[in-house]
Amino acid sequence: MDVYMDLVMVLNFGVDLLLLWSADRFSGHAPDGKRLVFASALGGLYAGGCLLPGLYFLGHPFWRFVSLVTVSVVAFGIRPSLAQQSAIFIFLTMALGGIVTMLGSGGFWSVFLSALLLAVLCALAFYGKTGKRRLVNVCISNGGKTLRLSALLDTGNTLRDPVTGCPVLVADTRAAMELLQLDRQALAHPIETISRGIHPGLRLIPYTAIGQPAGMLLGLKVESIKINDRTADMIVAFAPQQIGVGDGYEALAGGTV
Repeated sequence: MDVYMDLVMVLNFGVDLLLLWSADRFSGHAPDGKRLVFASALGGLYAGGCLLPGLYFLGHPFWRFVSLVTVSVVAFGIRPSLAQQSAIFIFLTMALGGIVTMLGSGGFWSVFLSALLLAVLCALAFYGKTGKRRLVNVCISNGGKTLRLSALLDTGNTLRDPVTGCPVLVADTRAAMELLQLDRQALAHPIETISRGIHPGLRLIPYTAIGQPAGMLLGLKVESIKINDRTADMIVAFAPQQIGVGDGYEALAGGTV
């Protein structure tokens, strides 16, 4: 049977794109189109490389696993939810193999339509949310630095800046460290931090939480903030603790986003 490298690469590109998109939906994350396309292209190149003389060893299960992990890292980025999303992607890849084996055909359209079926099932069952959760992609730019993170869309978060009335995105300590080099101690004492005048533009965001006394968060009007690639007019507030530990998100966005 003749095997055409270009068809193999195109097929693997399409299948990886569908499965990566499905993994995002399954885990409740909004897909990042550019990252998914680039990662899928790498998957297609890997599949084509396996057919080249001298590179047949790439077809070994070890290297297949390495390629899946690499594609996952490129598609989802280094974030707390990476392990979860990678595991889902690998699971869906194995499920695809099982479906194709059950059908008894490994032809182009059989494989592609099977991957499309998995994507449709994930879209219907988990379109942008897992259970009652919905996660969104956030990109914050300020002072020449860019930070990407996942945020839980929390309809109960009605926090707003008392001066401008802008909605507030609450990010955890990692965001403060990477954007402003402020540690947990500085965030825990917002009034003292502002009085030192380290970062012009810092402001106080009052908040209340169930079971906790009212308090203040350090806030900043950043240069740019995008929610799922859409520009948003928001203030970023920094919590003096981690947010969503083990749940795949690092920030809380208001329900009006």
